[in-house]
Amino acid sequence: MALSRDLIAIERIFHEEAVAGFPRGQAILDRFPQAERIPVSSHWNIPSLHGNEGAVEDWVRLKRSTLVLGVKKGLAMRPNGRSAHFIAPSVSNGCAMACAYCYVPRRKGYANPISLFVNIEAIGAAIRRHAERQGALPEPDQVDPAAWVYDLGENGDLSVDAAICDNVRDLVALFRDLPNAKGSFATKAVNRDLLAYDPQGRTRIRFSLMPARIARIVDVRTAPIGERIAAIGDFLAAGYEVHVNFSPVILYEGWEADWRDLFREIDDTIPAAAKRQLKAEIILLTHNAVLHAVNLGWHPKAEALLWRPDIQEAKRSEGGGDNLRYRAGWKGRWLARFKALLAEEMPYCAVRYAF
Repeated sequence: MALSRDLIAIERIFHEEAVAGFPRGQAILDRFPQAERIPVSSHWNIPSLHGNEGAVEDWVRLKRSTLVLGVKKGLAMRPNGRSAHFIAPSVSNGCAMACAYCYVPRRKGYANPISLFVNIEAIGAAIRRHAERQGALPEPDQVDPAAWVYDLGENGDLSVDAAICDNVRDLVALFRDLPNAKGSFATKAVNRDLLAYDPQGRTRIRFSLMPARIARIVDVRTAPIGERIAAIGDFLAAGYEVHVNFSPVILYEGWEADWRDLFREIDDTIPAAAKRQLKAEIILLTHNAVLHAVNLGWHPKAEALLWRPDIQEAKRSEGGGDNLRYRAGWKGRWLARFKALLAEEMPYCAVRYAF
C-alpha cells in the first residue's frame, strides 16, 4: 500500500450482508481480519455515521478508521458534458481525506468515510455495454478530441480507494480495452501503486491543485501540493493522460499572487512532454450553508476562507440545497483574470472547462 497508515488504518467495517458473497467483498474483508465487522441493511443508512451530528467531533478519526462496504444498485450512466461526457456508476462514495469544501458530507451526513462497492464486475460490464453502444465520438469537443470520456470518481478519490482494493486497477484495465472511450478521475492523493496499472493512454488522471498555503488550511489529509505537481511527469511516463484541476479557486486578498506562484512552480517542475499534453479545468468555489455549519464544529479556520457572504450570493442547487457562489456580476471578471494569469505563465496549458 503506497499511502500512509496516518491516512487509512481500518478498525471497523460496516457492511451489507450480501458483501461477502462477492469476490471483491471477501477480498477486502480478508485484508482487514482484525477489524470489527458490523452488518447493516444499507450502506446509505448507518445511524451512527449518517446524520449523526455528534460525529463532527470525531470527523478525522472516523475517516481514518472506518470503512463501509456495499453493493451498487443503480448502474446507469449520467450525461455530463463538462469534465466528461458521462458520469459512470460510482465504485466508491466518501473519502479518507477531509477537504473542508467537499460536497459529499452534506449528502451523506456528518461523517463520510470511504464506502466501497464490491460488485465491480457488474459496474465494469455496464460501462462496457454503454461505451460499445456509443460508437465513435462524432467530432472533437471540449472533453476530448477522439474518445468518449467517463468520470469514474465523482464521489470519492480513486487514488485512495486503490490502497484498499483492486477496483481502480480493474477500471484502468477495462478502459485499456475500449478503443472509443477513456476513464477519468480527479485526485488529491499520490498513490504510486497506480504507476504499475499500464493504462496505455486510456485513463486520464487530473491532479487537483491550489496554492499550497491555502491547501494547508482547506485540503485536510491530502498530499502536499508540491508532491502532486512532482507526480505529473511520472504518471505521464506510466501511460496516463495527465491533466490538472485548478479547483476550487478560492478568492481572498492576494489570491492572484499566490496562483501566479503556483503556475510558475508547475512550469518549473513538470517535463516538456507533460506540458505538451497538459490541459486544465478551472472551478471557482461553491459553498453550502449546511456544510458551513458542519465545518464550524470541527474546522472553523477554513470557514474564514470559504464563507464569504460579502462577495458571495445564495443560489438554490438542483438538489434543493442552499449554496453560496461568488456573485454573478463579479465571478465572470475574476474567472477572466484567472485565465489571463494562466495564459501569461503557462501558455501551453489549454483550458478544457471553466466554471
